[in-house]
Amino acid sequence: MSDHRGSLTLTTELSATALAPESVAKLADLELVTVGELLRYAPRRYLVRGRNSDTERPEPGTWINVMGHVKRTETIPMKRKPGSFLKVVVNDGRRDYEVSFFNAKWMKRKLLPGTHMGLAGTVKYFRDQIQLSHPEWLILPDLAHEDAIGTTLLTDMYTDQAEQDPDRVATAEDMDSFARDLVPMYPATKKIQTWEIWRAVRRVLADLGPTPDALTEQQRAERGLMTSDEALRLIHLPDSQHDVDAAARRLKFDEALAMQTTLAQRRIAAGTESAHACPHVPGGLEDQLLQRLPFELTAGQRTVVDEIAADIGAAHPMNRLLQGEVGSGKTLVSLLVMLRVVDNGHQCAILAPTEVLAAQHYRTVLTMLGDLARGGQLGAADGATQVALLTGSQKTAERKQNLLDIMTGQAGIVIGTHALLEDKVDFFDLGLVVVDEQHRFGVEQRDVLREKGRINRPHFLVMTATPIPRTVAMTTFGDLETSTLTELPRGRQPIASTVVPMGNAKWVDRVWERAAEEVDQGRQVYVVCTRIGDEKSKVDDKGGVPPVSVLDQWQALAESGPLAHRSIDYLHGRMPGDEKNEVMDRFTRGELDVLVSTTVIEVGVDVPNATMMAIVNAERFGVSQLHQLRGRVGRGRHAGLCLLMTTFAPGTKAYDRLEAVAGSNDGFELARIDLEARREGDVLGSAQSGGNSSLHFLSLLDDAEVIADAREVATEIVSADLPLADHPALAALVDAILLPSKLGYLEKS
Repeated sequence: MSDHRGSLTLTTELSATALAPESVAKLADLELVTVGELLRYAPRRYLVRGRNSDTERPEPGTWINVMGHVKRTETIPMKRKPGSFLKVVVNDGRRDYEVSFFNAKWMKRKLLPGTHMGLAGTVKYFRDQIQLSHPEWLILPDLAHEDAIGTTLLTDMYTDQAEQDPDRVATAEDMDSFARDLVPMYPATKKIQTWEIWRAVRRVLADLGPTPDALTEQQRAERGLMTSDEALRLIHLPDSQHDVDAAARRLKFDEALAMQTTLAQRRIAAGTESAHACPHVPGGLEDQLLQRLPFELTAGQRTVVDEIAADIGAAHPMNRLLQGEVGSGKTLVSLLVMLRVVDNGHQCAILAPTEVLAAQHYRTVLTMLGDLARGGQLGAADGATQVALLTGSQKTAERKQNLLDIMTGQAGIVIGTHALLEDKVDFFDLGLVVVDEQHRFGVEQRDVLREKGRINRPHFLVMTATPIPRTVAMTTFGDLETSTLTELPRGRQPIASTVVPMGNAKWVDRVWERAAEEVDQGRQVYVVCTRIGDEKSKVDDKGGVPPVSVLDQWQALAESGPLAHRSIDYLHGRMPGDEKNEVMDRFTRGELDVLVSTTVIEVGVDVPNATMMAIVNAERFGVSQLHQLRGRVGRGRHAGLCLLMTTFAPGTKAYDRLEAVAGSNDGFELARIDLEARREGDVLGSAQSGGNSSLHFLSLLDDAEVIADAREVATEIVSADLPLADHPALAALVDAILLPSKLGYLEKS
């Protein structure tokens, strides 16, 4: 009996529980550090007694858990070296799995035909047969024969085996659990198996005291919800599918409530702060730019400008998300808004994620403004301002001058990278911050810029060209109002996309022939690769052939084939800033025919003469990222072509995903496909930084009603009790689900 019984809470660290230190260490690798994190680590599915719930064939390289019966075993001598391997065929009720254990004759007497066992390993295929090589394994109680053998005899039998091999046989403690009608299966890794996770969950649940509930009895009754305490127990130890569904409903609402509470706190706190009111100034820089435009704004652009103008016309900070398709005109909208702020005597800052994008913004703004950006110079227009660029790689003299112009207010528009966040960057009077590609930045960086408003908080406009479904925007950007540009400006050309199997040499050759044809017509080509090529390791992270690198692809194209003797160069993020800018400038001026690059050209880069893009190992990019990348072509007078090159074969999920990209230019539809293809919650950004998702039950795509309901509850509570002083159970729920280490997700998509 554990001496922790009833003493644990959801915030107790697992190291302070009865779990063995090695189990605590393994769970920490899953970023499960507290009791609450472990208990909210949801089973990915349940094995129904006597039936396997998996219907799809797993893809090669997938880590899977299998529970089934041994059909037969066979010891096979090695052909090329001494020793043998044990081949075990296991059937899970749906299909056979061929399992290999090397130099393991001793296992043959343990894995007799009929033995029930659990397996966990990486999928391989040989002649269409699923294989697992030297997987993790555990002998389990034979549930199918329990009634005939008798529970007592079965327990004694497995207890005897467990004493001989405790790590490989289900313990007596496991017996009752594995005999349940529903057995949970957890997302596992090579370091920790699903049965180890379940053991830890059961031990912690036995010692957990009653958990307080964030909802009142009336709120639960109105929604037909059980208590959080019941839900946390039943999701891991259900007696029926009804228990699973009811528990998941409550835990889903808890996740939505925790997020919406945090967002409501941010939203309501922001509403109490002061900002510069920036009304329209007749005849100012905004009006002058509008008069010079050689085209009219689209109806969508006019609507969004009006929405933003209404926000910045008020004396409290604007917090607005501007999302729009690639090429929908977000840059022009943001520039018009910035000019209105400058017309009112304040400064604006554009924060870009890369030096390439910052430099592109700088060139674009200077080109659009012309003499309106030559403040203090000969030939400047009336009321002209200055535009400054600040990056980490600038030379000292240039950087000092820019810092001085920012501090004195001479620079009305400041464009920069993370360099803008440094303490030495001191604005004279910052009135508006525009964050481009919001998902590249975290909450801390956004707050640093908030603090740079000397007198008042600056208005905030965050932009993304990655379309965000409404439910996702409501969750991840719940403290922001949302504006959307869906209409493309006149003159944007269509982009045709095709999937190209890299295993077919003729197809690959045709890609480079097609690129040469574009160059022959005076146009330019992007080639995008996933890695640079100067990495120390030449082994893929999955143990296979590494993806094609920028440096290798550049060398191959330059030395032979139809693009040899063309003007080809490469670009990647680890190049010095001046070199990156030089290469990009040469490509922009048309001096380069082909640019082989990493994703540094993903956003903002605008070269109208670029008409073709080949994306190598395209399966390694997300759907929305592929859509973003191909938006770099078709920006001029000629139609665009995007070739998605992949090592995956037709019929695999990865290939189907690329076909979906090739078949649609609707960014919002592709964003939905992207979400469906990923684990729920990755959209929040935590998985992008290597962590696990904070969302295990809430579906950002399917649970719009739950999110809206939770938003109402949270807003009502927070409006009356901002610090949650009178709602300790809700405060504890927020802490348990959104620990400080995970709060960064709120600013990402």
